[in-house]
Amino acid sequence: MITELGHFALILAFMVAIVQMVVPMIGAQKRWNSWMAVAEPAANAQFFLTAFAFGALVWAFVTSDFSLRLVVLNSHSAKPMLYKISGTWGNHEGSILLWLLIVTLFGAMAAWFGAGLPATLRARVLSVQSAIAVAFFAFILFTSNPFLRLAVPPFDGQDLNPLLQDPGLAFHPPFLYLGYVGLSMTFSFAVAALIEGRVDAAWGRWVRPWTLAAWIFLTIGIGLGSWWAYYELGWGGFWFWDPVENASFMPWLLAAALLHSAIVVEKRESLKSWTILLAILAFGFSLIGTFIVRSGLLTSVHAFANDPERGVFILMILAVFTGGALILFAMRAQAMEAKGVFGMVSRESALVVNNILLAVGCFVVFFGTMWPILAEMFFDRKLSVGPPFFNSAFTPFMVALGLVMPIGAMLPWKRGKIGRTAWSLRYAFALSVAVAMLVWAMQTGRSALGPVGLFLGSWMTIGAFLDLWSRTGRGPNRWGRLVRLPRADWGKAVAHSGLGITMFAIAGLTAWQAEDIRVAQMGEPFDVGAFTLTLEKVEQVKGPNYFSTMGTILLEKDGQTVTELFPEKRDYPVARMPTTEAAIDYRIMRDVYVVIGDQQNDGGWTVRTYIKPFANWIWAGCLLMAFGGALSLSDRRFRVAAGARKVSTGGVPAE
Repeated sequence: MITELGHFALILAFMVAIVQMVVPMIGAQKRWNSWMAVAEPAANAQFFLTAFAFGALVWAFVTSDFSLRLVVLNSHSAKPMLYKISGTWGNHEGSILLWLLIVTLFGAMAAWFGAGLPATLRARVLSVQSAIAVAFFAFILFTSNPFLRLAVPPFDGQDLNPLLQDPGLAFHPPFLYLGYVGLSMTFSFAVAALIEGRVDAAWGRWVRPWTLAAWIFLTIGIGLGSWWAYYELGWGGFWFWDPVENASFMPWLLAAALLHSAIVVEKRESLKSWTILLAILAFGFSLIGTFIVRSGLLTSVHAFANDPERGVFILMILAVFTGGALILFAMRAQAMEAKGVFGMVSRESALVVNNILLAVGCFVVFFGTMWPILAEMFFDRKLSVGPPFFNSAFTPFMVALGLVMPIGAMLPWKRGKIGRTAWSLRYAFALSVAVAMLVWAMQTGRSALGPVGLFLGSWMTIGAFLDLWSRTGRGPNRWGRLVRLPRADWGKAVAHSGLGITMFAIAGLTAWQAEDIRVAQMGEPFDVGAFTLTLEKVEQVKGPNYFSTMGTILLEKDGQTVTELFPEKRDYPVARMPTTEAAIDYRIMRDVYVVIGDQQNDGGWTVRTYIKPFANWIWAGCLLMAFGGALSLSDRRFRVAAGARKVSTGGVPAE
């Protein structure tokens, strides 16, 4: 019964979305306040109806309602409860319903917190947001209905993909979608501003908190996905440059660029056209990511569907919204004349450089992701673009970004002197160079990648906090003023240092990791780096919905026992799919990562061992970036800027 009501709620929400898309926009065009007033209750109704439909689907998974086709295909009565719940969005139809829930959530939030926005702008923002929802309501109801029923329900289900039966993948999609779909709100603000023909400092102030919220969730989602790939797939890497990984990374880069360009709009009323374009493209790349995941055009372990017909529908949504917004952008370009002027050496110029590096980096990733398809379509050639291309083509832009960031953050607005700013950072630069040179002298026969990464990480982290210190002025009680600095200032420093830590960790892990692959005999110790490992036993273990071949490996260092590791090879009989479960000894400075393979003819077992220095620093850096964003978002000036009841005209949030 509840699933029938959920289906009905979905249809009703679709009808409400159509009303919300049309009526408030007409009211805004005519300045009819009574018609514009429809937007807020419609946004609330749309969200609560969609939330009820999503809750009904979750209930069907929790109770193993095998009368629903989706539950049969993606669940099993023996599955642990966490994975029954996450099975709701661990498939195409359920994940699209989650997509819709978040679209309507952001629309409702704009209604709840947007009382301070001009009435016509708010009506147009909600109408555009609802138009996006209408497109995806049509997509889910006509091509991907999660409430399809079976005439004869089976006794049990076919289980969820075993790779998705993991805590990391249980929480990864919701965070990622909050980022993906959150960018729809910046798109709605951009299109609404284009319709009004007005982009000014107030618009830049309004759009930044929504962009920041989406960027925070994207950061957490990408970090969770990277961590999952590291420990679950068994290959020992943290980033595969997989098409679906790239699909989430591209909008993250553009959202970061948008955050910084909106500062210039807000502070100096410059870069208006570029900021609007970034807002359109950031959401456009989110739609491209949705297309990649669901069309079957590119294969990936992360992909949800392999259905070209659904892919065509998403491609049409992409064409209508992104293409329509770009046409509107071209028509309104003259109305977005920049007012502020700035010199070649200024914070504005540094932010332009920041934007160029991030945007070009995004298009490098896009080119590498799509080139195999284009080569096959137009040149009939099958090509593979892998990590070597991305590492060599993308890395220089991030190195340049790391070099520029501390200087750009300390340059004054409008006009500055590069020598004076560089001089204020002399100790940060000297300390960073000294640390890198010390490490270079200590390592033997290794590349310069590790020391270079250490220099960049130190330079960005120390530079970020020197920027904070410079904001305390001169004279006594500077420490007191430092503590009282706005949260936005602290958030910027934490986020920038988090990026520096992640850059260092990636470089250090790549340069200094050790790898060993061998056939290990029972009871015979072997050395990997500074560690000694001994395969003690291999046994068969039964899990809740799988059978496992589990090894027990003793890890020692300098004759002292460190821990025991239990790598596994699991077989899920219902899904008929094997998985590899790595055993990892997590430490602050390094991980010991062990994978067990097949038994060999001589009775030994294939064992792969990796020593991975600073691996956990990668995700610690991601968490710091997200935490820095959350600190900034908690600043009162950001909450007011989001459209709260009192719109501040002073106290521009710091970058």
